[in-house]
Amino acid sequence: MVVKLYGFPVSTCTRLVALICKEKEIPYELVPVDLMEDEHKSPAFMQHQPFGQIPYIDDDGFILYESRAICRYLIEKYPTQGTLGLIPTDPQAEALFEQAASIEITNFDALAGSLMEEKVFKPFRDLQTDEARAAEYLAALNAKMDVYEGHPWKAEIPRWRGFCAPLATRMSSRARPNVARWWNELTNRPAWNAVKSGA
Repeated sequence: MVVKLYGFPVSTCTRLVALICKEKEIPYELVPVDLMEDEHKSPAFMQHQPFGQIPYIDDDGFILYESRAICRYLIEKYPTQGTLGLIPTDPQAEALFEQAASIEITNFDALAGSLMEEKVFKPFRDLQTDEARAAEYLAALNAKMDVYEGHPWKAEIPRWRGFCAPLATRMSSRARPNVARWWNELTNRPAWNAVKSGA
């Protein structure tokens, strides 16, 4: 069976799942969900994703939502297929991966998402950007990126977490060679290029 991926083609979380499908060579069918028409808030959609958010997958009847959970599920379901080692199996390496994943979700994702909301999503919906808030988010994000830059990089930021906020990463990594190196390695991967414009 082909994994059905329900999401908005250019959404970062939908593309993240598509990225993992490409890395792991997992065939998938994108089932577009029109956010502009609030399809993700429809009763039919919310029957499978009760929070009304994208994406979710249907893997031969197994329904799963939350992009990070979906990615981990697919990586673990297909351990010997496609790109190997996306999640390490050595206990110490796995612990460092989990540390990096935790740092990403608690120290980066919320700020980057808020910045994206102000600088990308509001203009997309013809709403006015609050430049003062955007500046606050960017300043806080830059402080976090300074920590990333000074990190010894024993545990890479998970390779598959690049879609958390491309705009914010680009805005924040220009003067940081370690972050820029990570970003360049990520964005030069064939799987990234396959889904960078949409799942």
